[in-house]
Parts: sequence; C-alpha cells; structure tokens
Amino acid sequence: MNKLTTENVEKVLQIIRPFLEADGGSVELVEITPENIVKVRLTGSCADCPMSIITLRAGIERALVKEMPQIRRVEAVEE
Repeated sequence: MNKLTTENVEKVLQIIRPFLEADGGSVELVEITPENIVKVRLTGSCADCPMSIITLRAGIERALVKEMPQIRRVEAVEE
C-alpha cells in the first residue's frame, strides 16, 4: 500500500493522463483533504463530457484507490 501523498497521487495520474489526452482531455490534482478525499479537476474535453462521471469513478478513482486504499473517494471540482 502506498502512502497517500501528492507525489503518489500524481504518479498514478501520470499513468491515466495519456488515455484522457487521447480524447482531448486531462486531469489535474486540486487537493487531498484531511478526510482522505482526493479532489481533481477534469480539463479539456473531459470537463463537459457527459461521460465524465464514469471516467471519474471507473477510471480515475479505481486506479487511485487500487494504489492507495485509504482514499475515501475522488471528487471532481469545477473551475
């Protein structure tokens, strides 16, 4: 199990980004709360895609929680 740090979250996001970029989008880490909630911003075409909640839950959250099970959830924040 990896420690929940900004560096470790960024490492996982680096793996995910090429898949999002292939569709014209990306993801940015906004913050990690004291309650172990990871807040991200979906950018580019991901920001207003109707499938973004699926990308967030099935893609981003699943990958992050697999590496850091202490994450309670991943939330998308607006601009």
